[in-house]
Amino acid sequence: MNTVNEMKLQFISKSTNESFARSAVSAFVLPLDPTISELADIKTAVSEAVTNCIVHAYPDTLGIIYIDAKITDSNKVIIKIKDKGVGIENIEKALEPLYTTSNGERAGLGFAVMQSFMDNVKVRSTLNKGTSVTLEKSIIKVNYDKR
Repeated sequence: MNTVNEMKLQFISKSTNESFARSAVSAFVLPLDPTISELADIKTAVSEAVTNCIVHAYPDTLGIIYIDAKITDSNKVIIKIKDKGVGIENIEKALEPLYTTSNGERAGLGFAVMQSFMDNVKVRSTLNKGTSVTLEKSIIKVNYDKR
């Protein structure tokens, strides 16, 4: 599996930048001609991952969010969203639906949403050093019959 295209972004962890990240990644993926559903899945997962960085990684300050998106020769999209924030104390617990550290202000469904829309989600984190979330999705090429 070889990378055929790659994009790197970095931006400040302001909530106004969540839509920028979602739009930039979706524009990057468009040459694969994804279905509307595939594109919506990717946009939603990116939105959840970036929102997690904004809300949880940098709770009392602004920091940088990094996105590295790749397209492979097998039409797989790999999106790594990374921060250098507070980290996740217990990844296994954080992956549980409805678990949140935001004192009831959040639904605790971010990772569950990402997992439901993507083929694979990997989370790595180190306390006080940051978290990376890798999202993978294969784009199905549709061959339309000429009638």
